[in-house]
Parts: sequence; structure tokens; C-alpha cells
Amino acid sequence: MRAATITGTTMATAATTTTTDTALLQLIWLASPALPVGGFSYSEGMESAVDQGLVTNDAQAADWLADQLHTSLARGELAVLAQAVPAWRAGDTARIVALNDWVLHTRETSEMAQQTTQMGRSLVEWLRTVRPELVEGLAQAFAGSARTGASLTYPVAFALAASATPATVRDTLLAFAFGWAENMMQAALKSVPLGQSAGQRILVRLAGEIPAAVDHALTLGDADRQAFSPMLAILSARHETQYSRLFRS
Repeated sequence: MRAATITGTTMATAATTTTTDTALLQLIWLASPALPVGGFSYSEGMESAVDQGLVTNDAQAADWLADQLHTSLARGELAVLAQAVPAWRAGDTARIVALNDWVLHTRETSEMAQQTTQMGRSLVEWLRTVRPELVEGLAQAFAGSARTGASLTYPVAFALAASATPATVRDTLLAFAFGWAENMMQAALKSVPLGQSAGQRILVRLAGEIPAAVDHALTLGDADRQAFSPMLAILSARHETQYSRLFRS
């Protein structure tokens, strides 16, 4: 009797699974800090900001990351992601190459370039194990771009993974931004350092800021994207020679 009840419940649950459920679960999977792409090893200037005394507590960390979200991530990576997802779905290789090259050209330090290429490469390798059909022929498709080759930057690789899901572009950006927020919150915890409760306060703040950042990114065209965050670039350059480091950026 019990086995029959369990089987019946399982079958009923499976029968009510929707496209929305599938999209949501796949986005959660892609955005998870547990995904083996190495996001945990970068602080994107946070460690340098702490070293310089610019961030000393959770309130300052939240302010710093909220500013970074709106002035850097929304205008750059999120805007690229918003355009790359439909480009992958349409098979528009020329568009993908252009977006990927824009990301590569706008990394202001070697650390920033290393992060986007390493995480992109790792995500492609992960896709090769779970969705090999998505990366089949990638090298051939990008053979015309000597700068791009088969090396996708992280936002463009994320767009490739998300393009194979039924998720909307906006939901894809929300997931990407929240995954970034979780990684940056953890970076703040280790750099300042802070406790877990402080980390959750930072995450509450960022979660409240993300929808507006995403909506802004969705309005940006090619001429509106920006990669101009001079303080982050300076801190990143200083981090390259910082005496003691926990992170790669």
C-alpha cells in the first residue's frame, strides 16, 4: 500500500511539472556558486578595497557592491547577456563574436581579463559534460575571429547555457546577477572579515537592487553599454601586486 502511495504521488508530481519549473531549476543550477567555474576565487576589487580601508564593515560592503552592480555589472555584463541570449537562440554567430570581443576589449586589467576568460572556459568545459551538443562545433563557428576562437567570455558562455533553457531573458539576467551577488557577498565575508549574519544583510540589500539593475540592462543598446569603472580598475591593478591576497582579483 505504501509503495503504491509513493508511486502515485511521484507520478502526480511529475505530471504537474511545467516549463516554468524547468526554466527556474535550470537557472538556479547555472547561477549556483557550487557550479565549478571558479567564481569563488575572485573578489572583483573587493579585497583591494578592504586593503585600502575603503570597506571596513557590512554596510560599506553592501554600498560598494550595490554601486558596482548598477555602474558596472548592469551597464556591461548584464547588457551583453541580454543581447547574447537571443543571438545564441537565433544562431547569429557574427553577433556573438561581436559581443564576446567587446567584453574582451573592455577588461581594464589582466586580472579582469583572466577572470572572464577563465570562468568562460570553465563553463564551456562544464557544458561539454552535461550538454555536449551546445559546444559541438564551437571552434569552427568562431574560426573567423582570431581574437575569440573557441574561448568565450563568462557572460557570453552563460548566455549559451541559458539559451538552451525555456527561461526568459529577464529571468536569465536575474539569475546571473544573483549568482554574482552570492559570490561577492562571500568575498566580503572573507576579506573584511564578516560573520554570516552580516553576509545575509548584504545579500538582502543586493537582492533588493538587482531587479532595477536588470531592467536598466535590458534597455541598453550597443552604443549604451559601458565599461568605465575607474576605481575598480585602479583597485584591480593595485591588487596584482598586493602583499597578501586571498583572491585572484
